[in-house]
Amino acid sequence: MTERTPRTVLLRGGAVYSPADPFATAMLVEGGHIAWVGSDGAAEAYATTADEIVELDGALVTPAFVDAHVHATATGLALTGLDLTGSPSLAATLAAVTAFVEAQPETGGVLIGHGWDETGWPEGRPPTLAELDAAARGAALYLSRTDVHSALATTALRALTEGLAERPGHDAEGPLTKDAHHAVRQTALAHLTPEQRRRAQRATLTRAAELGIGALHECAGPEISSEADLTALLALAADGEGPEVFGYWGELGGVETARKLAAVGAGGDLFVDGALGSHTACLHAAYADAEHTGTAYLTAEQVADHVAACTEAGLQAGFHAIGDAAVTAVLEGVRAAGERVGADRVRALRHRVEHAEALDDEAIAAFAELGLTASVQPAFDAAWGGPDGMYVRRLGAERAAGLNPYAALLRAGVPLAFGSDAPVTPLDPWGTVRAAAFHQTLEHRISVRAAFTAHTRGGWRAIGRDQDGVLVPGAVANYAIWAADELVVQAPDSRVAGWSTDPRSGTPGLPDLTPGRELPLCLRTVVRGRTVYQR
Repeated sequence: MTERTPRTVLLRGGAVYSPADPFATAMLVEGGHIAWVGSDGAAEAYATTADEIVELDGALVTPAFVDAHVHATATGLALTGLDLTGSPSLAATLAAVTAFVEAQPETGGVLIGHGWDETGWPEGRPPTLAELDAAARGAALYLSRTDVHSALATTALRALTEGLAERPGHDAEGPLTKDAHHAVRQTALAHLTPEQRRRAQRATLTRAAELGIGALHECAGPEISSEADLTALLALAADGEGPEVFGYWGELGGVETARKLAAVGAGGDLFVDGALGSHTACLHAAYADAEHTGTAYLTAEQVADHVAACTEAGLQAGFHAIGDAAVTAVLEGVRAAGERVGADRVRALRHRVEHAEALDDEAIAAFAELGLTASVQPAFDAAWGGPDGMYVRRLGAERAAGLNPYAALLRAGVPLAFGSDAPVTPLDPWGTVRAAAFHQTLEHRISVRAAFTAHTRGGWRAIGRDQDGVLVPGAVANYAIWAADELVVQAPDSRVAGWSTDPRSGTPGLPDLTPGRELPLCLRTVVRGRTVYQR
């Protein structure tokens, strides 16, 4: 990443995605703000005073992306260490573990990896403890599942975790879930050195900048990271060499801790339930492939207490809720909090629900009524949706088809903020926009323009900064420059697409994201007028 002092920069000769001028080809940036957008002809007036002139040569300029849900340290550890995402089999996974362990220096610490997913393996199961110990050559090793709601841990790591066998979710031979997983994860993270953490966090910020991401929402908490981890990340981001980072602290009743840590909210991954892949998302009806309904971590009363406390403190609350029963608990709790402290005060803070996958029409209406923001991850559907995906195996075809209903949320006026939940799915903003526009359930698809807005302006609105995320005079200069093919307007309804592409509509185009086409390539990322990445 490269840091440059903000100055006067004129960009010309391209396409500028701006509501101020849908046909703009040039933009002027002064310091950390956008001063003007317009045509190349009018830009000549600024050419003599600009400190830098960027000849776009047809490139596209857009607002920088906002990833509204990340775990920076875990993402960086996957980027720099053992990433098992896409591993095709149990045998390949064990071989990768052995190669990774053998390549490490003898430090005596804990090794960390991520991304395994047994649902697509021909063996159809995760490794046993004996198989993992053999592959890891006796090392202390933590391997989070792709959804980060269960993990494999070797005998050496288990021995470091006090009282592990007595915790809910303990399995003597297989993956750990619930409290047992949280405990072993804390043990693994506690053994990271400050330098390991810094290297991982810097890797995440670097990768984000390379992808045109100008801001990240870090979802921290006592069960998924630590106070020290969040403090270190915010300090690193404050150096101004990469994307901005806004922290959330997911601890029940953790208002004062969130304030102490300079977090923007007491939420994020405050778990009401787990994840579908790990059979821990909390459902009203049993899983199709298991005789239980998942795990409930919080009650509606606990949700109400937390929302009321956050509202009284003027701080945004947020909850991780995936299953329909978990979503119900959140909605009942938020509504009860409104009855205590005032519904208008609750709505004004736009409390968040992370993931919010299993929503019916009644739940969507409640989101709109309560002023909730849906912080969602379209890449989940791309990875696990469709007729042969994990969702169908876990829920059956009918229930799976109702997951992630983005079009219905938009129709109801529910604000959307898109993220990756990295490392659960990779940092991939254009891929995320594509996943929403080409959702595997047709009725849930939204236009590319709406998806792009959710991944740019939606992330800023989620933290109460409604004026950011657009390229208009006076706005903060957070933008990215892209090499992209012909710009088009894509919408799930061909009649809308046909109207929007008419020049009279004044609808600016975006890259063609049809599956199979190459995604745009980032040429430069600018945050508050400073170039943080240049290809």
